[in-house]
Amino acid sequence: MPNPIAPLESPRGCAIVSGMDDKRELLRHTLATLAYRATRALEGAPEGFGGFAGAGRQPVQILAHMGDLFDWALSMADGTRRWHSSEPMAWDEEKQRFYASLQTFDAFLASAEPLQASIERLFQGPVADALTHVGQLAMLRRLAGSPTHGENFFVAAISVGQAGPDQPAPVKRF
Repeated sequence: MPNPIAPLESPRGCAIVSGMDDKRELLRHTLATLAYRATRALEGAPEGFGGFAGAGRQPVQILAHMGDLFDWALSMADGTRRWHSSEPMAWDEEKQRFYASLQTFDAFLASAEPLQASIERLFQGPVADALTHVGQLAMLRRLAGSPTHGENFFVAAISVGQAGPDQPAPVKRF
């Protein structure tokens, strides 16, 4: 079984491998997709939703964790490798922090800086975890009595580099 704490380099011992640009662009598209879906899960949330306590962790705690995930992703990508568990701030501040950390990670991926962790590990760890949490937020909205709208995400206007809170309007809601 592979050592989960072992350095996250390619088998060649180098952080850059052929095809990395395509992989980086796909990861950046994934981040844009995550930002789009998070925006749909967060927009129109009722006052007090961040403190909803009906099913385990509160939405504000999940959002704080998501910000931590992208701070960690950046630290893995730049080689500093550090984790920090943040105490949740107010709901609106936590939303800003989440998008800021997501945009900072996306900007690093857009740069020419070499990656100190593989794209695959960055995806399977912090990015996939955050996608799960977006689904949790959407479920918590329903449990809190304020469900999100269904949407055909296949036709959504998602673009690489669009990792902030300003997202295009839905193309086709259900």
